[in-house]
Amino acid sequence: MKIKTKPYKNGVKDFTNAVMSLPSRFTDVAKAPDVKPASPTEFNVNKIACSLHPKTQKLVIEKIEDLSEGFKCYTLKAENGKAAYFRAGQYLAFQIKAGSSFCTRAYSIASSPKDALNGIYKIAVKRVDDGFVSGFIIDNWKEGDTVVSYAPEGTFVYEPLRDAKTVIGIAGGSGITPFLSLAKAIDERTENFNLTLLYGARTVKDLAFKDELDRIAEANGNFKVVYVLSEGRQKGFEHGFIVAELIKKYAPSSGDYSIFACGPEAMYAFLGKEVEALGLRRKFVRFEMQGVSKSTPKKAGLTDETCKLTVIDRGNKCEIEARCDETVLTALEKAGIAVPVRCRSGECGFCRSKLLSGEVYIDDGTDYRRLADIQFGYIHPCCTFPKGDITIRIN
Repeated sequence: MKIKTKPYKNGVKDFTNAVMSLPSRFTDVAKAPDVKPASPTEFNVNKIACSLHPKTQKLVIEKIEDLSEGFKCYTLKAENGKAAYFRAGQYLAFQIKAGSSFCTRAYSIASSPKDALNGIYKIAVKRVDDGFVSGFIIDNWKEGDTVVSYAPEGTFVYEPLRDAKTVIGIAGGSGITPFLSLAKAIDERTENFNLTLLYGARTVKDLAFKDELDRIAEANGNFKVVYVLSEGRQKGFEHGFIVAELIKKYAPSSGDYSIFACGPEAMYAFLGKEVEALGLRRKFVRFEMQGVSKSTPKKAGLTDETCKLTVIDRGNKCEIEARCDETVLTALEKAGIAVPVRCRSGECGFCRSKLLSGEVYIDDGTDYRRLADIQFGYIHPCCTFPKGDITIRIN
């Protein structure tokens, strides 16, 4: 029986015609040589993708410089000479084995994207008083050591479709690193916007990378740096804290600008109200992710009470101890259980896991889960606190 088909107005035949063509297609396939196809890794497009987004990178520590007390800069060279490219403002997440703990920590890249073409990254690590990993790095990383990182990631980047042409950057402590990368990218013309950086510190000696920032500001009119000292008054420096009035002083009079901020948690707590007073649209305000707030457990009423965490990993099952005032990820890391993780702030979703039983607490400020994940019981362990015994499936 012949099937008559009627073409659409645009001349494309309907589904029935497609079905009728199947026999001839099968015949053509049968005539093809019985040769194993090339591996997907042999295609140029996949080679490029792998070079831009490697699963991991081995980096050799070429140089360590002291920036200030407990603050060091590390120059890293790709072991194979090929470092993954990145956008200024992004970070590297490092796999770190400290004793029996297996941890991942993210550090913003301080070098320019152009340096990556030569296989080079720079990061800066500041010792945190109660920070386990920062102290380990500063005390143990040595020149010549090989460290492992994932490919660069992060959303603390300039986007012309979202951000204003002028950005007011606000930096404190180690939060200077992504701004140094952004300033270098502007100077090298890989980024095209105006950046005015308000860099806060206690004293002049606490200003890391000052010489580099001054050099770029002097050479490039699209970048300006303003130093704000909280202790002591000096000519050529602003004094006090970075408040709304100070931001207005250096912002365009038109009010058309974005704000990028990166620094310690205390700075964020103070800066939040100051930025709110400026009345900017939410899309023009970006605070770099810095992990879960230390105040979250107290706000949620969580204590150091211990509970049982049952972990199912590809069919393997184990039970470990967890504290209710620490994230699920912290418990996994302390137990030496490797979990894919990058940002540690709930945003990237790499550590996404299934909550099989039990009750947890997730602060609204770090809950970036998709609606479907919330509906079907998935969590991001990096920003999830156990409220009692729980069972999760990871990886």
